[in-house]
Amino acid sequence: MLRVLTSSSVFLGLQVAGWVRTMASHQLLVAPPEALHGPLSVRSWLLLGPGPSNVAPRVLEAGRLQMISHLHKEMYQIMDEIKQGIQYMFQTRNSLTLAVSGSGHAALEAALFNLLEPGDAYLVGVNGIWGQRAAEIGERIGARVHQMIKDPGGCFTLQEVEEGLAQHRPVLLFLTQGESSSGVLQPLDGYGELCHRYQCLLLVDSVASLGGVPIHMDRQGIDVLYSGSQKVLNAPPGTSLISFSDKAKSKIYARKTRPFSFYLDVKWLANIWGCDGAPRTYHHTPPVVSLYCLREALALMVEEGLESSWKRHRETALYLQGRLQALGLQLFVKDPELRLPTITTVAVPAGYDWRDIVSYVMDHFAIEITGGLGPSTGKVLRIGLLGCNATRENVDRVIHALQEALQHCPKGKL
Repeated sequence: MLRVLTSSSVFLGLQVAGWVRTMASHQLLVAPPEALHGPLSVRSWLLLGPGPSNVAPRVLEAGRLQMISHLHKEMYQIMDEIKQGIQYMFQTRNSLTLAVSGSGHAALEAALFNLLEPGDAYLVGVNGIWGQRAAEIGERIGARVHQMIKDPGGCFTLQEVEEGLAQHRPVLLFLTQGESSSGVLQPLDGYGELCHRYQCLLLVDSVASLGGVPIHMDRQGIDVLYSGSQKVLNAPPGTSLISFSDKAKSKIYARKTRPFSFYLDVKWLANIWGCDGAPRTYHHTPPVVSLYCLREALALMVEEGLESSWKRHRETALYLQGRLQALGLQLFVKDPELRLPTITTVAVPAGYDWRDIVSYVMDHFAIEITGGLGPSTGKVLRIGLLGCNATRENVDRVIHALQEALQHCPKGKL
């Protein structure tokens, strides 16, 4: 076929050739990585640590759906369904309820960046790593941080909290419902009412507990509650759930200073999540596919029912605790009522290096369990029963793995 070249096509060809020569005038410093000459392959693990947990099959399928724009009306519908799912999980009617683009850490920062201003008095219950993190963020904001400190394994009584409220008169109290570093379950009944008597807001971390133990945000007087996607919900990490009471919303909207973070500014987030009644405007691009997964994870929880999920986690945890004790292992949290059903902590058996046990279980059985974190480092082994992983079959598998580990790991070198 005869091809006729016009003067414009010749000119365009010369332009492109010149551009290629210009781009090629510098040699590449970095060669294409050999490791990326092929598709990704990941070994299958049974994740029985404190999270992330294995992703439920239906949630995995949701993650394969095609991308849509975060500004499409279909996406707004998905976001609205997520809000309804969070309201169900939290047992709240708060209109200011949404998902944050980021892990549980991002939700904690969203709460503190928006509620605290420099100079505000802030009371933090520190009985593990999450209280430590919450205190540090408050210090970075410039709040006057007061810590109530407990050794790992303890929780805070109403009397202790009231003493802190009376002494420091804080605008905000932080408590962790499920302290995953030590396996402690913090009671919450009465704490919100107590805080409100002292004109203080109550902020609760439920990342490791939501879906596995009862929580009633409105009835328990919790002003800000947040959680994560990768624990009981069995969704990928990277999205977090948060809700603000009317009292908390009023404090945010009455701020004298703007929040330090634009990305986590709740006024902007309220708009893109349709919480303020105004037309939605662009703020940032959320992780669309992760929101598909979160929506599906919430749907699975709705189908099972909160009360059924609470019961299943409680019963499976009791079965695990009994089998651990039958092996001669000691549970780290002494009071049975204060043991977190989703994450059980075991005192590292005398003479063993916890790292040897964790490595043996992973190398020989492809099961993940972990050691302690923060103040509990070196003191405990942590076994998580989160969401779809909370089954008696998985308990039997991890107990068999632990039994072999205790037989084969070196002892007495510590």
